Amino acid sequence: MISRDTIEEVKSRMDIVDVVSDYVSLKKSGQNYKALSPFSNEKTPSFFVVPSKGIFKDFSSGKGGDSITFLMEHEGMAYLEAIRHLAKKYGVEIREEAMTAEETMAQTERESLFILMNFAKDFFVSKLYETEEGQAIGLSYFRERGFTDATIRKFELGYALNGWDHLQKEMIHQGYNPVLMEKAGLVVKKDDGGSYDRFRGRVIFPVHNISGKVLAFGARILGTDKNQPKYINSPETEIYRKSNVLYGLFQGKNAIRNADNCYLVEGYTDVISLHQAGVENVVASSGTALTDEQVRLIKRYTENVTVLFDGDAAGIKAALRGIDMILRSGLNVRVLLFPDGEDPDSYSRKVGTSEFQQFLKDRVQDFVSFKSNLYATEAGSDPIRKAESIKEIVATISVIPDPVKRSVYIQETAQQLKISEAVLLTELNKILIHDRRKKQQEKLREQPEQPIPAEAIEEPVSTRVDPQSMVFYQERETIRLLLNYADQQLREQNMADFLLQELEDVEFTHDALREIYHHFRNPGGALPTSDFFIRQGSEAVKRMVTELVTNRYDISQHWGDKYKIYIPKEKEVLDQLALTNVIRLKFRVVQKMMDENLLRIRKAESERQYEELDNLLISQEGLKRAERELAGVLGIVVAR
Repeated sequence: MISRDTIEEVKSRMDIVDVVSDYVSLKKSGQNYKALSPFSNEKTPSFFVVPSKGIFKDFSSGKGGDSITFLMEHEGMAYLEAIRHLAKKYGVEIREEAMTAEETMAQTERESLFILMNFAKDFFVSKLYETEEGQAIGLSYFRERGFTDATIRKFELGYALNGWDHLQKEMIHQGYNPVLMEKAGLVVKKDDGGSYDRFRGRVIFPVHNISGKVLAFGARILGTDKNQPKYINSPETEIYRKSNVLYGLFQGKNAIRNADNCYLVEGYTDVISLHQAGVENVVASSGTALTDEQVRLIKRYTENVTVLFDGDAAGIKAALRGIDMILRSGLNVRVLLFPDGEDPDSYSRKVGTSEFQQFLKDRVQDFVSFKSNLYATEAGSDPIRKAESIKEIVATISVIPDPVKRSVYIQETAQQLKISEAVLLTELNKILIHDRRKKQQEKLREQPEQPIPAEAIEEPVSTRVDPQSMVFYQERETIRLLLNYADQQLREQNMADFLLQELEDVEFTHDALREIYHHFRNPGGALPTSDFFIRQGSEAVKRMVTELVTNRYDISQHWGDKYKIYIPKEKEVLDQLALTNVIRLKFRVVQKMMDENLLRIRKAESERQYEELDNLLISQEGLKRAERELAGVLGIVVAR
């Protein structure tokens, strides 16, 4: 078990911007940073990082917290797994304490699978360098491909010996659980109860997650056995979902962010060859069809994708399938097609680093030019085929979510194909209208019409504001003021003293807000800070605190100069904010009490408890007077 001192040292060193930037492309926004949410598919950024408080807040999903919480939410790490990851990142030596039997049992299966995969990776690497078979077959193959030792080490390439149970025997000897070995996809169970290594006599390509942990393996056979597939891959496991992983993203994420462009290729060796040629901003879909999840992974680091495809019929078809999916996600797409019979791996080795890099710059084209040239070649002089090709290009443009980009591409297509822009716009609108109607029909099918309950017809829905909801919003505003301005001086006292004194008789109703308020009322020393709640609070408290201390909107510093309007900052009107909040909260609490008392009045009437009824009516009149007085202060008109 990791010692408390180690955990505290990790927390003191971690930088929220540094941690989140490994996974999300952040843009400066005033004092904070913002980005598109990594937890949902959105067009407008709602993900914020606040360096001064060491927190993130995602308004689209409601998630929020510190660096540790981010890794747990984003990468699915357990708490101690996140601590270990950050300790490694910041060079903190992990000091451990002996675990009890219960704590040992509490180690998650997910953590165990990562440990097994890391052991297997090290085993395959050692066999590549330390055995005659590995050197003669595996290492010679990599070097024939032009991979240097530095590149081989960078991608942690390895070799699986040609035998049934080399890995399995070693893992059992080291005390690893055979059941977990099967769950990790490292061994295959036979019908007779025995098992054997999944990877045998093949070079090994480890597949890493964003933080560099091995999730799976790809393995290539080097012999000529036609009964064996060229590549075999790890099966899907608890830690590996191939649709959510891009090969090379761990090694290339920083280069992608710096270049603001991502090259998308097909296989392991394509990625490695491009790195060898000095092009590191590259990932591969690992031989599988590109998925929406993989596109969203790229979108975290850049909005520009250049698709590199083989110059054969299969490569061209793959290019066409992938382009629409990438465009639909809002990314900008360019295409580069290699000469017939070539792929990124073979061509980079054929022409050398300098010429290859120049080729990437000179031959890239936008998807309209790519499709236009492709269809022009296929259609020849056939007018019917040409018309169908134009419709295909417009259909691709229709999936772009941004109407401005759609318009620009329509203009470009009209110029390239020498056809009226109005004709293309008419065709585009037909497609958009058809798609919109199709989506509406699908929604109707998914939500079958429900019969209207009789009570809904008899009882009209009340338009009155729910006092309980309004109490929550005012309690929330009280806690926001405490978290952000507790020690700020008002006219006669600080914010915390004023609010705690004025609300002494108010009982908070929302669980998380009540817990936070309790800590301010009973601090046991210095007033608590947002950092205290993020480190020590429950999950509900952490979410609430990160939301309340994250300012989603900032007024531009040039706004006043441009429009000649003075807009006071919140710190300049804290006296007014504090007083108004106290009065509003009391006003809403009184309204809530009136509603609850009214229910008791109705019950007393129905049960003919007249003495109780008299007392309740007197209370109701007193509450009504209090409501009118508070409303008068706030300038609110209430019904008599």
